[in-house]
Amino acid sequence: MTMQRRKLGWADVTPKALYLNRRAFISGAAGVAMAGPALAGSLGAAKSALSTDAKPNTLDEIMGYSNYYEFGYDKEDPARYASALTIDPWSVEVDGLVERPGRYDLAEILRGKALEERIYRLRCVEAWSMVVPWVGFELSAFLAQVGVQPGAKYVAFKTLVRPEEMRGQRGRGLDWPYREGLRLDEAMHPLTILASGLYDEPLPKGNGAPLRLVVPWKYGFKSIKAIVKMTLTGSQPDNTWRMQQASEYGFYANVNPGVDHPRWSQATERRIGAGLFGNRQPTQLFNGYAEEVAGLYAGMDLAKNY
Repeated sequence: MTMQRRKLGWADVTPKALYLNRRAFISGAAGVAMAGPALAGSLGAAKSALSTDAKPNTLDEIMGYSNYYEFGYDKEDPARYASALTIDPWSVEVDGLVERPGRYDLAEILRGKALEERIYRLRCVEAWSMVVPWVGFELSAFLAQVGVQPGAKYVAFKTLVRPEEMRGQRGRGLDWPYREGLRLDEAMHPLTILASGLYDEPLPKGNGAPLRLVVPWKYGFKSIKAIVKMTLTGSQPDNTWRMQQASEYGFYANVNPGVDHPRWSQATERRIGAGLFGNRQPTQLFNGYAEEVAGLYAGMDLAKNY
């Protein structure tokens, strides 16, 4: 994969007039994340040399096809129901092996961070994919802010639990809160970001507002949404889908065409937006980011450590 800086215009993504017309859809059906003054209006994010040159999906496609089980199990449920979620005020608790534990409000987290547009491939474990123009900053910048102690080896994440607003949490399909985790070197990698925006606007509620993780070389379930807690720890943390079914979902969840899900192949993927009869395309190892991240797993058995 070649990553290069290039200037993107609206012709590369969604035409601006069409994009602006979608605001009614976002604010009504899915809810734009207006997380206080720090995220109001256009974000003015800088373009990033770490963006892929693949054409992004449209806003409708990104908004309307998403797994966010806190709101339901249909792909359209986040767009239908996420507007009920209250995201202002918002804070993230940080504890464990850190120098400055505490509760950080969103403005404090964003202060001093250089927001970038990161156009990343997204690959779901269900064998569909899209390309998303996230806006965010490197997770390593926030970890530097809180101060990682030498004994820390992993970062654990938890999402919000609020069943009165997140209707999917009223059932027993998963053990809430949703949990995820990364090895510290994965968390510190330049490709790993905390996203606060999409298409240079505040992140929609149905896509994880106001703050979500994005780890582009891993299956999408690793990129936890609506983060309210991070814990630096010396032990590998639990993650929700591995707790649910360890034989199907591992801790690492690296995109790998050579390691099938027990119930379907991972060798190819269906690109959202390609149409009903769109051809499937080959899955790329590490979702096309092997040049950047393969060294993190040198010497590891990627079939065993799936």
